[in-house]
Amino acid sequence: MTYAIIDTSSQKMDKAIEHFKNDLNSVRTGMANANMLNKVMVDYYGSPTPVNQIAGISVVEGRTLVIKPYDKTTLKDIEKACHAADLGIAPQNDGSVIRLTVPKLTGETRKEMTKKVSKMAEEAKVQIRNIRRDANTIVKKDKTMDEDSQKDAQNEIQKLTDKYIKKIDEIANAKNAEVLKV
Repeated sequence: MTYAIIDTSSQKMDKAIEHFKNDLNSVRTGMANANMLNKVMVDYYGSPTPVNQIAGISVVEGRTLVIKPYDKTTLKDIEKACHAADLGIAPQNDGSVIRLTVPKLTGETRKEMTKKVSKMAEEAKVQIRNIRRDANTIVKKDKTMDEDSQKDAQNEIQKLTDKYIKKIDEIANAKNAEVLKV
């Protein structure tokens, strides 16, 4: 029973880490990255669709994203979605493609981005702690375990939590270093 709880918690924590990594892709670092557009949803025939499913996205010269729609009629919708996504980059529509030029980050913008990364890291840590709380609740409610077994299980859950919190800190520190790199 204890191993099942720990395995389940570990899987949930892995998913929380993956979600955190995906969220970090939206943080600007001064270099163009196609993952910056992961959260851009286009109204495509009445349903919200990720931009990468209706257009090809490429990086040109390291600082410019080029969005080339598969269907030319969606160009205006993609442009509108880029504005609505609040990327901090003004899309330029030339009639066949949309260009997003990533500006160089100023010192102030870099500080804002590191604050954003720290906030995302804290949210991920809260998710991990919630998983720990849920696992501990299950252990406490398990009447088949004696007190010592419950304490051991809670200690294992805490070790697992500490491991994942450390992972989040490492990922956030690496992203902050990337953002602060000039």
